[in-house]
Amino acid sequence: MSEARDAVDAAMLRAFALATHGPATGINPRVGCVILTPDGRTISEGWHRGTGTAHAEVDALSRLAPGQARGATAVVTLEPCNHTGRTGPCASALIQAGIARVVYAVNDPGRHSSGGAGRLRVAGIHVEGGLLESEGEAFLGDWLVAARLGRPFVTLKWASSLDGRAAAADGTSRWITGPAARADVHHRRSLADAILVGTGTVLADDPSLTARADDGRLLPAQPLPVIIGRRPIPTDAAVHAHPHAPLVQPTDDLPAVLADLHARGIRTAFIEGGPTLASAFVAAGLVDEYLIYLAPTLLGGPRLSLGDINVATIDEQRTLSIHSLDRLGEDILVVARPR
Repeated sequence: MSEARDAVDAAMLRAFALATHGPATGINPRVGCVILTPDGRTISEGWHRGTGTAHAEVDALSRLAPGQARGATAVVTLEPCNHTGRTGPCASALIQAGIARVVYAVNDPGRHSSGGAGRLRVAGIHVEGGLLESEGEAFLGDWLVAARLGRPFVTLKWASSLDGRAAAADGTSRWITGPAARADVHHRRSLADAILVGTGTVLADDPSLTARADDGRLLPAQPLPVIIGRRPIPTDAAVHAHPHAPLVQPTDDLPAVLADLHARGIRTAFIEGGPTLASAFVAAGLVDEYLIYLAPTLLGGPRLSLGDINVATIDEQRTLSIHSLDRLGEDILVVARPR
């Protein structure tokens, strides 16, 4: 029995590895699947490649001859779905293939897609959930936040001096951090679905909001530029040269903005909007991850990285947990998340 359990554990780790080939951005999760014989041998593997393609379970089943999956175990990183979208429900495909047992890591939190485990049990299939669940939660972290909350996973980035200033007293801020930190920012931009700024930042700094290599070339993946605010944007603003047409959100209703982005298939949002927008997101409790680039310099003055975030007393402080600390040249990157 222990050998069989070891085979299932190994299959789940393999399923996570397969899932890394899937979509890292967008509304669909990265899912991997391994199919085992009753004695623990792998007979097929699959993963989900993106919107409109076969889900991991169906992808794995498609590589088998008719009847070959009968009595087998399907090991999947996410609970098999139970809805018909652009593809059919995976639960039905597993039932029809004659799978006898399904083991998965994380429950599907989707309002429309969940319930696959229950459907499988009703069909007489033995179902086990929660295998390597913590690893699954970490792997699917941003997608799970988006699926559970109905909004993108929000990352807030700022660069500041050690005394918390985002700019000198006259407003100049180029460059507080060094080239290694700036390159890291551009890499992380390229991993996001959207990059958010306020109209104030566009009018003051005229940013391009692109993700660029060290030599200035555009990286292959570019986030959708989203501009929040009611002030008009000049027709010659640099953002209009972005590979994606900017999406203007003329409102200060941040939950509504995030809900709209989620409805558009945005999984991750990267905020670089300056202190006003940053403070508004923090005050609203809408930040899931902080990227704080600290430069070994002191600026003093009034140009703080954050303004009012509705903390009037120490008991109201926004306590964070440090996720990681990294040295980038002379700078330090602090990655923190709300407790």
